[in-house]
Amino acid sequence: MDNGKRYAADCRKMPSEKNCDVYMSGSKEHLVNAAVAHAVRDHGHKDSPELRSEIESMLEEGGA
Repeated sequence: MDNGKRYAADCRKMPSEKNCDVYMSGSKEHLVNAAVAHAVRDHGHKDSPELRSEIESMLEEGGA
């Protein structure tokens, strides 16, 4: 558990042909799951350990 820490994921910081502007925040566990679901559903990525690792590495501490 992250002891209440919040993180943010900003799709605008990821390379994308869709110019996606989704921004989400939450605990690391929930945020990674939500960001992976978004990447799979909206950007056509495959859920994989590599995708999860890439997303987790791009999270910023202190999301709203």
